[in-house]
Amino acid sequence: MTIPACVHFCWIGPTLPWAYVFAVLSAAENSGMADIVLHHTDALAEGPERRALERAPKVRLSHIDPVRYLTEVERAAGLDAGRLVAFYDSVATPVQRADILRVAILYREGGVYLDMDTITTASFRPLLGARQFVGTERIVWPHAVRTSRSPAVRARHVGLSLARKAFRIIPHGWKGFRHIEHFYPRGMNNAVLGAEPGAPWIDACLHAMLALSTEQRVRPYALGPHLLQRQAGPDWTGDLTVHDPAVFYPVPPEISEHLFRFSRQVRAREVLRPRTCVVHWYASVRTKSRVAQITPRYVRDHRRHQLYSALVCAFVTALPDDEENGA
Repeated sequence: MTIPACVHFCWIGPTLPWAYVFAVLSAAENSGMADIVLHHTDALAEGPERRALERAPKVRLSHIDPVRYLTEVERAAGLDAGRLVAFYDSVATPVQRADILRVAILYREGGVYLDMDTITTASFRPLLGARQFVGTERIVWPHAVRTSRSPAVRARHVGLSLARKAFRIIPHGWKGFRHIEHFYPRGMNNAVLGAEPGAPWIDACLHAMLALSTEQRVRPYALGPHLLQRQAGPDWTGDLTVHDPAVFYPVPPEISEHLFRFSRQVRAREVLRPRTCVVHWYASVRTKSRVAQITPRYVRDHRRHQLYSALVCAFVTALPDDEENGA
């Protein structure tokens, strides 16, 4: 192995919803990794969610001070003292700060980083032989298309966008979308990243992040997918393993809304591909409002009629009791 057998999550804020607890528990149960670490910048509130994590085998809660942690990364990466800390302080949203912390954590410790809106379904062990890896998803508007002046290119992607909207709306549209998804370009997503400590591509991402202007750094996705895509462009000459969408993103953005739709009957494994080890469900898109509804009782009650609940029940077999949820 080159990449350490450790999974990292990062959480900013005191309240941790059940949907994100399930992300950690599914990684502990299915990733095949020795250590599952939830780095949290705030003291986690007492409650059944925290107790579920404290009782889970292999899960470790790590309360970190971002200033101290980033100062250590500055020294390890040879950065000017205070530069990374100042960059962290210059952004305001938890999403942007998590983007910074994920790169810093991977640079310092190595391992596999997962976003909280994931469900781990299979072992990461086969992926650990690479020095660094990233996954891709099927998207409509990659940077080259968004900046293109070609009417033909723009028209083609308007058509792709309309088709995706149609498949997002129609019943079971995620199945139909699979017949046309090969027409959609692949773009990198930072919800799942793997690297050895001090990996050169992660180091390049860290330095590229710091090079962004004040205006650039606050743009949507500037510290995430757009940064990764630029660093993996034609100028990159190092070794970087790029996984196809089936590995981490079997249900792409927008189409992922179907994971929360209700049907007569569903089967969890029907959304998985042979190489899938993570299902990313895109809390940042259209499913964010669902998070507050999700509890152990919710997923039990809906496991036969909703793909998200079916996946949780299939891959988190030790769900807390209803009494632990306060029901």
